[in-house]
Amino acid sequence: MKDLRYGEIIKICHGEEFTSNKTTDTLTNNNNPMKKYKLTDEVKKCGESKLYRIEALIDFSDVKAGDKGGFVEKEENLYQSGNAWVYGNAWVYGDAWVRGDAWVYGDAWVYGDARVHGNAEVYGNADVSGNARVYGNAEVSGDAWVHGDVEVRGNARVYGDAWVYGNARVYGDAEVSGDARVHGNAEVYGKIKCETGHYFAYGEKSWTVEEIEIEDGKYVLWRK
Repeated sequence: MKDLRYGEIIKICHGEEFTSNKTTDTLTNNNNPMKKYKLTDEVKKCGESKLYRIEALIDFSDVKAGDKGGFVEKEENLYQSGNAWVYGNAWVYGDAWVRGDAWVYGDAWVYGDARVHGNAEVYGNADVSGNARVYGNAEVSGDAWVHGDVEVRGNARVYGDAWVYGNARVYGDAEVSGDARVHGNAEVYGKIKCETGHYFAYGEKSWTVEEIEIEDGKYVLWRK
């Protein structure tokens, strides 16, 4: 089980693994040439839900027919069109979905109503949930946690032990890492690097965070 996250938000999935004797052919029509993957009978239990390991039916991107992928609860979690893929031990479940050319891999989890699309990547032990949106060329990795009505887009990166939650926006070439916390109505953009501390805005006031570069590549963060 992964670590306790913010507030009362806890993952209750224990990764209990078992093999089902039932075929999942009724879930995926293997004779449909438009489908790029099927659900196999390798199953993990997540609370009351079952997640199925996927298997590629055709070659696409760097995936070959017969390659095993990660786990999804249902076909709606991973679009059959495009080059999107779930690799390794990654999980996508609930009403979350991955599409376009997006990748989810490693031990990452995408769930709730989260959306990952475009050329975005979610990997490592990253956790993307709630109504979070990760798209463009954005990356969420490491032990990062992205939750709520957050948007991470453009070339933005969230990694390390960083948390981005609430209504926060991270975009452009921004990087949020270390033990930084970005929340409320905060916006982090440009080439800013947030490595520690809290960046937030509540109520009617929306703060943005900009950078001032000083000598030796060091940065001063300016909140306005």
